[in-house]
Amino acid sequence: MKRLEGEPLLAIARAQGPWLIDAEGRRHLDAVSSWWVNLFGHGHPAMQAALADQLATLDHVMLAGLTHEPVVRLSERLAALTGLGHAFYASDGASATEIALKMSAHAWRNEGRPGKCEFIGLTGGYHGETVGALSVTDIPLFREAYAPLLRLSAALPSPDTRQAGPGESALALAQRCAAALEAHLERHHERTAALIVEPLVQCAAGFGMHDAEYLRLARALCDRYEVHLICDEIAVGFGRTGTLFAHEQARIRPDFLCLSKGLTGGTLPLSVVLTTDAVYAAFYDDRAARGFLHSHSYTGNPLACRAALTVLDLFEAAPVLAHNRVTAERLSALCAPLTAHPRVRAHRQLGMLWAWDIDDAGIAGFSGRYHLAAREQGLLLRPIGNTLYFMPPYVLDDDALRQLADGALRALESLS
Repeated sequence: MKRLEGEPLLAIARAQGPWLIDAEGRRHLDAVSSWWVNLFGHGHPAMQAALADQLATLDHVMLAGLTHEPVVRLSERLAALTGLGHAFYASDGASATEIALKMSAHAWRNEGRPGKCEFIGLTGGYHGETVGALSVTDIPLFREAYAPLLRLSAALPSPDTRQAGPGESALALAQRCAAALEAHLERHHERTAALIVEPLVQCAAGFGMHDAEYLRLARALCDRYEVHLICDEIAVGFGRTGTLFAHEQARIRPDFLCLSKGLTGGTLPLSVVLTTDAVYAAFYDDRAARGFLHSHSYTGNPLACRAALTVLDLFEAAPVLAHNRVTAERLSALCAPLTAHPRVRAHRQLGMLWAWDIDDAGIAGFSGRYHLAAREQGLLLRPIGNTLYFMPPYVLDDDALRQLADGALRALESLS
């Protein structure tokens, strides 16, 4: 609130496609997808029609002893896409993390191994800001503020390519970090319930990207040492990395898959944890104490599930991923002057994600100042520390692409 005295809130009155329109009628390109949630633009006609139809039919009913068509259809379609046949719903990403952690530890307990109740995360990892999620999040600002409340996990080396040594390839770095994981599991596997990772991209860590080999090796190590693998695709799922799900690029299947954000195309809160038959079987019992003890009032909300079904329909109706590849090539080409800017220290791109590390020496408060400078260019951009990133919706035309590339460069030059 103190900061807002010098950085006033921008009042948004409406939105259409990739554009946010403020109270004075000015357009702002939503280049961060309203915090990574919007896929197909605001006010998509198919989404509006589906939600209006669902609202006229069934708005909400609890999933305790009841069910409804949208949640059944969504569960079946997600199972077909992932090979994970059991779904547990909540309303946000942090809740999905909590569910996966609790379900993993409780499954081991039900299998007679209660000592397997500790977790492994990666340095720089981010999985949400509730207490359990913070325990596997390695962002000092968050962990230090609430440390007395947390049961901190082990934070092992991240294969973020920015951590590579001189002459070390992304593949070699992934192998080195996997060796550190192996050494930890060799000593601690009897106490370890699960490893949680953000496949391919650690977004909150400044969009650190890594080679898919790390996921392949981690999967093999988790199998060898009987540890669950949790893939947190809350931010990177639904096409952001170039495939529908990021872990597909490693040709693996996790034990738990956490989804949210783009799951509903940025319209309504919904998250889901998908898991395996083996985990489900660990809870299959008449005794309540062996059941999974977790609930949310809006679990599997019909409106939100209908929105998620519409997202899947849109992926099926058009070659979205192929279209994104063309868009990504075009935007990368337009961003060549930004990438070559003397203040850019590192650049990376994967699918529909772009990031540039900026030398912010001499620019006090770079992130906040850049955000305001981007506003002047009609762009919604919010750097993470000194990392400028784009995560736009999938519906940018050539004019919007050019405005994003040119405006981002002008905003940087205005601070130089």
